[in-house]
Amino acid sequence: MSDKRIERDSMGELEVPDGALYGAQTQRAVNNFPVSGQPMPPAFIHAIARIKLAAARANRDLGLLDAERAAAIVAAAEAVIRGEHDDQFPVDVFQTGSGTSSNMNVNEVLAHLASRDGLQVGPNDHVNMGQSSNDVIPTAIHVSAAVEVTGELRPALVHLREILDARAAELDGVVKTGRTHLMDAMPLRLGQELGGWSSQVGQAIERLDGALVRLCRLAQGGTAVGTGINAHPEFAQRMAAQLSEQTGLAFAPNDSFFASLASQDAAVELSGQLRGLACVVMKIANDLRWMNSGPLAGLGEIELQALQPGSSIMPGKVNPVIPESAAQAAAQVIGLDTAVTVAGQSGNFQLNVMLPLVAHNLLTGITLMSNTARLLADRAIATFKVREDNLAGPLSRNPILVTALNSVIGYDAAAAIAKRAYQAGRPIIEVAEEQTELSREELERLLDPAALTRGGIPE
Repeated sequence: MSDKRIERDSMGELEVPDGALYGAQTQRAVNNFPVSGQPMPPAFIHAIARIKLAAARANRDLGLLDAERAAAIVAAAEAVIRGEHDDQFPVDVFQTGSGTSSNMNVNEVLAHLASRDGLQVGPNDHVNMGQSSNDVIPTAIHVSAAVEVTGELRPALVHLREILDARAAELDGVVKTGRTHLMDAMPLRLGQELGGWSSQVGQAIERLDGALVRLCRLAQGGTAVGTGINAHPEFAQRMAAQLSEQTGLAFAPNDSFFASLASQDAAVELSGQLRGLACVVMKIANDLRWMNSGPLAGLGEIELQALQPGSSIMPGKVNPVIPESAAQAAAQVIGLDTAVTVAGQSGNFQLNVMLPLVAHNLLTGITLMSNTARLLADRAIATFKVREDNLAGPLSRNPILVTALNSVIGYDAAAAIAKRAYQAGRPIIEVAEEQTELSREELERLLDPAALTRGGIPE
């Protein structure tokens, strides 16, 4: 028995795997684009299926599609959205720039699933009714990214911030040496340091929330070039309402379909916010690596949870694997953003022609940052131990504490004390007691590291 069947499209006949739910247009794309071996992300395919479901209902309500076909398309789309047929979408990311191949892939699969018991559902005439790849794919980019940001990334970042806040409160009494230029600086509390990371994460959430406002404005209804040809005048509004009902997000038609088809400005903005978040993740990951360094010859301020052996040759070595993973993920997201930026410039006249790349990179970046945020929270920040003995010694010898005496004895005198204390390897309080008329009691008050973390001018 043959494992192939013959399918037909407007260009003629083509062999398709016998068990495939797709047809000739998908197979042509598979044959034409053996580029990366990476299919489009499932979240993107599911978003296209959401669009087809919404379109079937809208066209039914407008009297353009019979109820039986609409119900069959809806049922097929719901199965795709549930992930039941993810293996039926093999088209490579690096395909035609409009994403037509992915749109037709979904159209063909839904038509195949919906055609039964004598009911014939066409991929173009029925599943794609009132639509064009040129508005479906930009809409799918927005819908998939908005769903993933709200359903995955934002909750992960909220979780990371909650863990940071909890540890900051727990460790707020721990005083350590601050560092600027990687050099000793004035002391701060460990809770303040973690609180700074928490603020960065919180502001990243705010920036993502701002980008979502523009992301929820959809291209659907613009069809081929933005004029809305072959779509009912009410189609765009009904589609946005249907997609809002499905997802719980506030989708609406964009105020210009011409802008939606020709540009990817909202996607570029979101990608930029992912890049900013990647910078936050990189900073936290690198701080954790430095603080964990050692355990004997480094800073050794904290001890990260031991998760796996760190060397194939050095027994007993344990490495900061979660921060290292996080830093790599952050670097990848920064690179993905560069490609999205280039893609965003590729709106030639009435259509952007790097849409699949934009979709892939956005969704990949969202996934990387979502998973990384949870790993950092649960396997690094929540579980590290503080090595207070390694914090106390350097803090007591830190000559920069003399900064607190500036307002009392002047900068130059304080600098001389710091220099002598550093050269002699002595505590700053001992040298200050010798070189000033301040009493030991007064110096202990002025140079108390915990008091110095509260800021202000010592009195």
